[in-house]
Amino acid sequence: MAENIGSTVNGKESDPSASNSIPISTIDSPSVVLELIYQLKVKDVMTSAVICAKKTDSMRHIQALMRENYITGIPIAEGSKLLGLISIEDIITALDKGYIEAAAEERMSCNLIVLEEDMPLSFAISYLNKYRYSRYPVINKNQELTGILTSKDVISTLLVEMNREVLRLEKSSQKNSMRRSYSEMEFATAKLDFEKAGRASTEIKKALKAQNIDSHIIRRVAIASYELEINQVVHSHGGTISCSIHPDRIVLIAADTGPGIENISLALQEGYSTASEMVRSFGFGAGMGLANTKRVSDEFTIDSKPGDGTTVRSVIFINSPKQESGISPL
Repeated sequence: MAENIGSTVNGKESDPSASNSIPISTIDSPSVVLELIYQLKVKDVMTSAVICAKKTDSMRHIQALMRENYITGIPIAEGSKLLGLISIEDIITALDKGYIEAAAEERMSCNLIVLEEDMPLSFAISYLNKYRYSRYPVINKNQELTGILTSKDVISTLLVEMNREVLRLEKSSQKNSMRRSYSEMEFATAKLDFEKAGRASTEIKKALKAQNIDSHIIRRVAIASYELEINQVVHSHGGTISCSIHPDRIVLIAADTGPGIENISLALQEGYSTASEMVRSFGFGAGMGLANTKRVSDEFTIDSKPGDGTTVRSVIFINSPKQESGISPL
């Protein structure tokens, strides 16, 4: 193996100043972008036609593959099993140091950060902005290589989807405004089920838009519902997120089956979290969920006992002048 292989990740030297992040936030972006990044999955965005090389292929052969296909990184695989990755930086180094004829297995980056294809796109954006690497191999539940994701993939897909959303809104604006009516929705959550994370907040936002509720109110409800939903996925044994749309208010109730909160005052403090390292590695568990929910709510109550579960009630008045400024990231 190459020397100092541990310092190279995803075929790129670890460089915090590298400009591989994208200017998209999971909190501060426009509502149409937020809806898309929670609705889309990694598999909807990635490049699935992956050009791979074998571990026995020479670096020169891989250089030719890059040139022919206008790409800057190639996974090294054995069948569908991902072994490593060779980047354009690796090729340049090989040319400079005179080992361009070496086999890929001798010089490939093996310390890879990968994405799972069923992860929400918000995870991919978190990875891009946190690690700042050029490309991320994508695997399925069977640990098989199924794609490659880059910042270009994310931006181009979002541009296409936003254009579709603009067209939809234009058509919707030509119709008469719908009369606001009372409606109820309920969604189930399960422990650590990140694949469905964000579904409740996305559907609630759609329902509010359909009733022509002000965009500032929708944004506050979206923040509260998403934070409550993620809190249940991360911390509870599972539960429900319900939303009641009244003529003058939106009521969110998050009820789970445990394990409950020992110290509610502490849990409401910004930055306090009991999330595991695994959850933190996904970009969640920063200890802002309940604090953010309380901040955007006009009325907020929480009832919890260790072992008996937790119920949070958030009320946002439709004509409330309160703004969502000051919301901290997840």
